[in-house]
Amino acid sequence: MSTATQADTAAACIDLTVGYLPLTDCAALIVAAELGFDRRYGIRIRLSREASWAAIRDKLLTGALDAAHALYGLIYGVHLGLGGVQRDMAVLMTLNQNGQGITLAAQLAAEGVHSGEDLARRVRHDVRPFTFAQTFPTGTHAMWLYYWLATHGIHPLRDVKSIVVPPPLMVAALRAGQMDGYCAGEPWHSLGAAEGVGFTIASSGDIWPDHPEKVLGCTADWAAANPDAARALIAALLDASRFVDDVRNRAQVAQLLAERAGLPLPAGVLNAGLSGTCVAGGLKCFDDGRVNYPYLSDGMWFLTQYRRWGLLREEPDYLGIARRINQQALYQQGAELAGVALPASSMRSSRLIDGVVWDGRDPAGYAAAFAVQGGMAAGNVALTR
Repeated sequence: MSTATQADTAAACIDLTVGYLPLTDCAALIVAAELGFDRRYGIRIRLSREASWAAIRDKLLTGALDAAHALYGLIYGVHLGLGGVQRDMAVLMTLNQNGQGITLAAQLAAEGVHSGEDLARRVRHDVRPFTFAQTFPTGTHAMWLYYWLATHGIHPLRDVKSIVVPPPLMVAALRAGQMDGYCAGEPWHSLGAAEGVGFTIASSGDIWPDHPEKVLGCTADWAAANPDAARALIAALLDASRFVDDVRNRAQVAQLLAERAGLPLPAGVLNAGLSGTCVAGGLKCFDDGRVNYPYLSDGMWFLTQYRRWGLLREEPDYLGIARRINQQALYQQGAELAGVALPASSMRSSRLIDGVVWDGRDPAGYAAAFAVQGGMAAGNVALTR
């Protein structure tokens, strides 16, 4: 292609401002923008690095961002108006499965804490309070942390203190002794281990194998007003997700994360985050499209946990809410552009760490059946700034 033709093609592209946090699981966005997968579909991704999930939320709501790499639970929490302004939201696709974990302070390992059962004994018998960090009140990390603690008999909202810390600050806060552990995404577990300040006691894949994690989120208004751009963005990120999942590209993806995503960390740390050295199971970004489909049952699961922990006072319309948020028609159209197959069903079944199967068939019964539940009132969800 001539230089003039390249310039004409670039000029014809629609610019989209897409936010992200510097995490291993933003890889598909970085790859799409840097390697030109976006231009294949007539769009140009303008990446906007953000400092926190609260910033992602606020910029989506003000229109400063068209779409964003976002916590699954952030999109659902905003749609429900939990802890802040309510706005109808949209999940365009899932960006990854797995790749998160729970890291505890290295001192706890030195004191004999090597399992959830060990931690539960310490929490019950120590006079001092234990503090754990997650990244957003309704986000995935809060839900993984709460689920894991509760599985071991620790009430996450009564027996310990839960605080919000932006992911890039987790390792420094642990080093400073501000908390006993945290739940976040990679590469912050690999970095904590490399620096000797923490050890990963559980991966998110241990809690829910192949769980949904980050999504491509936007407001419902934006999705309705820009269906062509949304479809193109989905298609571009499907192509990029395929590239990220190919192990032959791992070194290049790690280099892009270091140079373009704001993760200037050693290659070994970034490769560990991609391959699952510290967080078992590793990051999945594509898996022939099985990662990316916006399953209704995935979204419904977060609603069951909001009900479980008292963020929702009344029983929600689980399936109706998931159908409104998860943009299955737009995803299908984007997948067709990228030549990616669709799953046979919009629901899927999983067995979680406690042995309980989640399949979306009885969400109210599932939410009510947990032995450890109850906590904050819906009006008490902390705003994150």
